[in-house]
Amino acid sequence: MREKILLFLIIAVDFSLLLFVSDTLSISYYEANTFFNANSAAHYLVRLSCEIFGQNDYAFRIPFIIIHILSTLFLYLVSKPLLKREMDRLITVLIYIMLPGTIVVSLVANDAAFVIFGTLLFLYLHQRGNNLAMYILLILTLFFGKSFVVLYFLLFFYAVNKHDIILMILTLTLFATGMYLYDFDISGKPRGYFVDTFSVYAAIFSPLLFLYFIYTMYRILVKGGKTLLWWLSFGAFIVSLLLSFRQRIAVEEFASYTIIAAPLIVGTFMNSFRVRLPQYRKLHKFFAVLTLFLLLFNSILVLNNQYLYPFFQKRSNHFAYKHHIAKELADELKKRGIVQVNTYDKKLALRLKFYGIEDNGQYTLERSSLGNITITYGGMVIEQYNLSLH
Repeated sequence: MREKILLFLIIAVDFSLLLFVSDTLSISYYEANTFFNANSAAHYLVRLSCEIFGQNDYAFRIPFIIIHILSTLFLYLVSKPLLKREMDRLITVLIYIMLPGTIVVSLVANDAAFVIFGTLLFLYLHQRGNNLAMYILLILTLFFGKSFVVLYFLLFFYAVNKHDIILMILTLTLFATGMYLYDFDISGKPRGYFVDTFSVYAAIFSPLLFLYFIYTMYRILVKGGKTLLWWLSFGAFIVSLLLSFRQRIAVEEFASYTIIAAPLIVGTFMNSFRVRLPQYRKLHKFFAVLTLFLLLFNSILVLNNQYLYPFFQKRSNHFAYKHHIAKELADELKKRGIVQVNTYDKKLALRLKFYGIEDNGQYTLERSSLGNITITYGGMVIEQYNLSLH
């Protein structure tokens, strides 16, 4: 009972923080295109939410926050057979929700939220031995974006290893269909994006935790205990690194399968910690405290990203720049009684459209260092725009 209460409190705090942060973000061009133009599961989900709750940032982002909460619950359920102690399972949940990659996925409208939820649900059904539900779920995931093609590929090799003929045939069929439908590109000439991919993974996990993720994957490879979760996490990581030797990859298409390895990371560390006598645990304690501190620090930075602009010489280099400015700019235009502007920046125009500013009328809006509209965060000028009659 105590474990359930603590789990509820962790999830409640997580939900509240994400809901608060969602109001500090503007819709990006990619998200605006998803809302207005895309033919995807994310498009229909955010459209439905905005029909119910109104066209605003809360309504746009809350479906993905809810999917994140459901994913967290399934991660907890998946961790139960792997981690026998209550504390280990709760630590797993805490680490998962604090991962910078998890925070981004829970707030940004993209396929990664569906991939994490679908994969964890599949793992849960697999643990329960519900094969029919597993197969139905795999078929349904084909309609939720191309990132599931990676899942089919990894499951095929798992099926080969386990001599599971039905799963082998199903995943091979789904993989071929997904490659055809979504044009999953694996071509390219060697260009050396390996280091870039490694850096993105380090940012998604936080550096020390990423190193321990690599150690965990390697230890299980050598020592044994290869669960389906390990096959998916390790397989996605290795495939992404191999592809990065010849092309720039969309890391998010693979990272969704790596961040769910939190139960394996915690299990490996706790096993190593507990087999040692108390006097020999100091190094492990130091490493654990330092890793959790850096993870918490990185999470706080992600959640409060709008205050990081002083550390960027060029404002557009800020990692969340594309999720800023549009809402504040739309609010300023509305304060002046303007709901129609012409702008040469068509990406900005689509973002403003979400907030009720149409791309036409007698006013022209353009970026200018001497503009009469100033967007500031924390008292720092981020962008200036000039509004004029034409």
